[in-house]
Amino acid sequence: MVLQNIQAFCKLLEIFFERKGFWRGNVPALLLYMPYTAIQFTVLHKLKTFAAGSSKTEDHLQLSPYLSYFSGALAGCAATIGSYPFDLLRTILASQGEPRVYTTMRSAFLDIIKTRGVRGLYAGLSPTLVEIIPYAGLQFGSYDTYKRWMMVWNRYRFSNISSMRPDDSLSSFQLFLCGFAAGTCAKAICHPLDVVKKRFQIEGLRRHPKYGARVENQTYNNMYHALRQILHVEGWPGLYKGIFPSLIKSAPAGAVTFVAYEYISDWLESLLT
Repeated sequence: MVLQNIQAFCKLLEIFFERKGFWRGNVPALLLYMPYTAIQFTVLHKLKTFAAGSSKTEDHLQLSPYLSYFSGALAGCAATIGSYPFDLLRTILASQGEPRVYTTMRSAFLDIIKTRGVRGLYAGLSPTLVEIIPYAGLQFGSYDTYKRWMMVWNRYRFSNISSMRPDDSLSSFQLFLCGFAAGTCAKAICHPLDVVKKRFQIEGLRRHPKYGARVENQTYNNMYHALRQILHVEGWPGLYKGIFPSLIKSAPAGAVTFVAYEYISDWLESLLT
C-alpha cells in the first residue's frame, strides 16, 4: 500500500512538471537531490562533530583542511550509495531524447528491473564512486578553505576601519561566493569522470539515432578502458562534453545549497541552546 501511494505521488508530480516546459524531467532530479543532500550533509556533520568534539560550525573550521576533504569524500560516498537508483533513472530519462522510449520514471524503473535485474539499478556505481570521492572532497574541502580565506579578509578589512574587535563572520553573499567557487572548482576538475560514469549508465539504452550513437552493452570493460576509448575515438574534447551546461547548473546550485545549509544549521543550533 505504501509503495502504491509513493508511485501515485510520483505520477502526479510527473504530470505537473511535464506540463511546465523548463521543469521537464524535474521529478527524478528532485527525488535524487532530496535524499542525496540529506544523507550527505548529515554524514558530513557527524564526521566533523566526531573529529572536532563539538557540533558548532566555528569549531569545525578549526579542523585540518585534510579532514575537510576526507570527511567530504566519505559523505559523498554515503549519499551516492543511498540515492544512486534515482541518479540512474534521471540520466536515462534525460539521455533518451525524442521520441521517448520511457514516458515515465515508473516505466523506466520497471524495464530496468525486467531486463537487468535489481543490479541494473546500480549500473555504473563503481565509476560514480570513483568520481564522487575527489568531487565531494574537493567541493567541501575547498568550500571550507574559501571560508577561512574570506574570514581572514574580513578581519583584515575591519581592522583598518574600526578599533573594535574585528568581525570575521561571513555574509550570505560571501557564503554564496565560497560555495560558487567550490562547486566550479570541483566540477571543472572532475567532469571527465562524470562523462565516463554517464557512459556506463546509458549502456544499451534504446534512443533515437539523432541523439548520438547508442552505447552498446559491454562497450567498456572498466573505467580505465572507457577513458582510453573516449580519448582514442573523441580526443580530449570528448572528456569535457557538456562541461559548460554542467557548470552553469552545478555551481549556482551548490552555492545556494551551502548558503541554505549554513543558515539552517545556525537556526537549529539556536533552537538547541
